[in-house]
This record gives sequence, C-alpha cells and structure tokens, in this order.
Amino acid sequence: QVQLVESGGGLVQAGGSLRLSCAASGSIFSINTMAWYRQAPGKQRELVASISRGGSTAYVDSIKGRFTISRDNAKNTVYLQMNSLKPEDTAVYYCAIQEAPRLPFRYWGQGTQVTVSS
Repeated sequence: QVQLVESGGGLVQAGGSLRLSCAASGSIFSINTMAWYRQAPGKQRELVASISRGGSTAYVDSIKGRFTISRDNAKNTVYLQMNSLKPEDTAVYYCAIQEAPRLPFRYWGQGTQVTVSS
C-alpha cells in the first residue's frame, strides 16, 4: 500500500508562515511530479504548486512570491513553505504524486487544514 502522510497545517494569523510536509511510503516505485493542491469551502480544488523530479517548479499566480515548493527525493517527501499568509489561503491542502509523465496523480494525501485569520 502507498501512504502520503501530511503534516504542518494549523491556524495562523495573516502574515504568518507555515511549512507543510508530505512523505510518501509503501509500494511506490517511482515518483515524477509532486504537487500541492488546495480546496477552500465552496470552491473547486486548484493546483497550487508542482515540482518535477528534476526540480522544475510551477505556481498558481495567487501565491507566487509567497510559497515555495521543494522536494527531497531520497526521502520521497515534498514540502510547501508558505509565507505572508492571507485569509484567502485558508483551505484544505492536499499533496499528490504522479508516477510518470502524462499519468494522472494517483496518490493523494489525507489533507491538512490551513486556516489564516485576519
């Protein structure tokens, strides 16, 4: 079985920081792109940031300059450093794993709540 264990969510005031972690374990043989998605109440899930195996990153415009995605391939772990948090960043954040190019993101974390108060 494959497990993605997320941690690092919580309640912070606007302007604060959080670092999310997601560690993959179990019967996963390859990891291509790792990504963070989020879903706010009443809104559809959106891709926040992604990072390829080679380290290429992509971000949604709303968080550019504030969030940084990184990965540790040896530990099968992806991180999301979130700085200058805004109330509109409040959402459940999910990590996801793509095993190979052009394949869907098969494995997903359980979600971690990030709440930013004003």
